[in-house]
Amino acid sequence: MKEIEKNLNGAGLRIGIVQSRFNTEVCEGLLGACRTQLVQQGVREDEITLATVPGALEIPLVLQRMAQSGRFDALIALGAVIRGDTYHFEVVANESARCVGEVQLHTGVPVANAILTTDTDEQAIERMHIKGSEAALVAIEMANLLRGLT
Repeated sequence: MKEIEKNLNGAGLRIGIVQSRFNTEVCEGLLGACRTQLVQQGVREDEITLATVPGALEIPLVLQRMAQSGRFDALIALGAVIRGDTYHFEVVANESARCVGEVQLHTGVPVANAILTTDTDEQAIERMHIKGSEAALVAIEMANLLRGLT
């Protein structure tokens, strides 16, 4: 049996990040952790492209455009949807997740989804550094895995 080994070497990878500007503190925390992890894994700063959008529902469209450009080996979605008093939370959380998944399936470019969906601000703040870092690792691993399949 041939097994493709997990590869977290980011050298030579081009990574696109789409970050929501809504829930700024959490999104900046996600971005900081993500960027730090990418660089630690060998991704060069000049190979990381950041685009910001108003909110989580706008993330998939920009991911799609980036994926279609052919300029990126992997993409990362960063955002925070925090439960409020209305049904809007469910709509934004469900639709953003569904559409992020569709981008990678329709384009073949892996997307690490780090759009947090939490009940409280405190939960989001507690998770932002871990999820930002994990998203970087997922993006690198998936880009390398797909390269190994060709």
